[in-house]
Amino acid sequence: MSELKDKNANSIIRNHMIWSMGAGFIPVPIADFFAVTAIQLDMIRQLSRLYDVDFKETSGKAIITSLSGASVARMGSRAIKFIPGIGSILGGVTLAILSGASTYALGEVFKSHFESGGTFLDFDVSRLKRMYDEKFEKGKKVAEDLKKEQDLKEEKAKTADKDVLSRIQELASLKEKGHITVEEFELLKKKLID
Repeated sequence: MSELKDKNANSIIRNHMIWSMGAGFIPVPIADFFAVTAIQLDMIRQLSRLYDVDFKETSGKAIITSLSGASVARMGSRAIKFIPGIGSILGGVTLAILSGASTYALGEVFKSHFESGGTFLDFDVSRLKRMYDEKFEKGKKVAEDLKKEQDLKEEKAKTADKDVLSRIQELASLKEKGHITVEEFELLKKKLID
């Protein structure tokens, strides 16, 4: 298998993990489940295309259900969302991690199956369920790391925004004191914003 194909498969899985985690924050308990399933199905469609496997939507849905099922952990975290106020926050965080882990596990199973020349016709759920369970456990850690990475990026962006705002305020002060002209202020402000 080519290194490029492996890199593309990993990128597809990672992107869909991020989207699944975002869908985990949908405050409506059943809507989040359907959104995550749709995202996972799209991931399988893209992996099928990458490995030149004929995509079967009905089979894809059945395999997603068979592998991920309605696990107790997923059901429990969705039930948390019914608690007013804090429930949607706690349930969202928990479901985001579990949704990301499930998407990771599904992606890894399909990637492995397609790499070995498998198709939807020879997908053995009972054989691949153990692999899914192992990848799901690993996926929890991967999802937590992704969440930390996203949180760090958001924090850096907020800090950068505050820094730009602070510097623009300093420029405004210099302009008001007559140390720079209006034109210089506008030029320097534009550079900061850009």
